[in-house]
Amino acid sequence: MAQTLRPTIAGSLFATDHKPHPVQDTLLAVTLVLGVLSFITAMFHHLHLLSSWAGLVGILTGAYGQFISVTTRERFGLIVGLGASAVGFFLGMAHGGLFGGLIG
Repeated sequence: MAQTLRPTIAGSLFATDHKPHPVQDTLLAVTLVLGVLSFITAMFHHLHLLSSWAGLVGILTGAYGQFISVTTRERFGLIVGLGASAVGFFLGMAHGGLFGGLIG
């Protein structure tokens, strides 16, 4: 019953092991930034190169981040970034692809 009397406040949301994870946090930040970039640029047809490449790199960094993630907070952020990267990647591919207009 002692745990009901003492609330545990970890300091950061869902970081339950109280240890720093610099590599995982860096991959999380990169995946989120690339996901947002890819998702926003996918709304413009002429930015398909940026959208598709940012989405592809975001998917790869997010997948590796999921592979080495430790806490729920990291996994949650990586899934959000992976989803945004995938949507941006697929819309970028639909608008012209990775090399659309450059090779041909």
